[in-house]
Amino acid sequence: MSFLSHLINGISLGSIYAIIALGYTMVYGIAKMLNFAHGDVIMVGAYVCFFALNAFGLPPVVSILLAMLVCTVLGIIIERLAYKPLRAAPSLAVLITAIGVSYFLQNGALILWSASPKVFPTIFEGTIRLFDGQLTIGLTTLITIAACIVIMVGLTLFTGKTKMGKAMRACSEDKDAAILMGINVNRTISVTFAIGSGLAAIAGVLLCSAYPLLQPTTGSMPGIKAFTAAVFGGIGSIPGAFLGGILLGIIEIFAKAYISTELSDAIVFLVLILVLLIKPAGLLGKKTVVKV
Repeated sequence: MSFLSHLINGISLGSIYAIIALGYTMVYGIAKMLNFAHGDVIMVGAYVCFFALNAFGLPPVVSILLAMLVCTVLGIIIERLAYKPLRAAPSLAVLITAIGVSYFLQNGALILWSASPKVFPTIFEGTIRLFDGQLTIGLTTLITIAACIVIMVGLTLFTGKTKMGKAMRACSEDKDAAILMGINVNRTISVTFAIGSGLAAIAGVLLCSAYPLLQPTTGSMPGIKAFTAAVFGGIGSIPGAFLGGILLGIIEIFAKAYISTELSDAIVFLVLILVLLIKPAGLLGKKTVVKV
């Protein structure tokens, strides 16, 4: 049963990575920007939910919705102030700006909430026992996996069926052609950042529910791993982000269980390198031909 338990835990962790990776892949797929501040938006969402629960005594659902609202607004502000002026700038300038925004959010969190770690409260209590009690699955694990599936399916339907989703796909293909077709590219990119940041809040709550230590650097490593998952699955692809996140979580948990806890991160990144050597575009990514 230990193998099955590790597999379920891996899928649960991978679901968190997948939700974060969906934010990365949407922003890159549409705006062609790598928003490395995304991991710190996760941290902000977790802090907002933490204080909504502890300081104000709000119900869990209201606290999560408040965290999503704050992160959505934060994502729009970051895009307008930091990234919009750099639309025509070299990718290096955007990358440096993203790192600057990341440090700004981390140090802002240090000033507002101090560096001392906080214990995130248990939101989803309860367990399910299977096979005569030999296998125990926490409610947090089940909700995390279910939330990931619902979000992935919802985003797929949104981008494929709605007017805004079609505008996002058009901007992803060719922004200049989209403008000629009457699409408001600025609004489309802002909506993309808003959706990605709202998802970051959900990921932050789920992450801290499973691993309840909250501090200003909470989102850094999960953000990097989620970006790795997006690249692993094929950045720019929603199913690719989902697949990459799930596989990354499973690899990490099995590496900790059967190889080494200290080497688990190194193993995760080694697998990424091997996959990219074989398939540079990622598992579900498409090769792009650049005409000169």
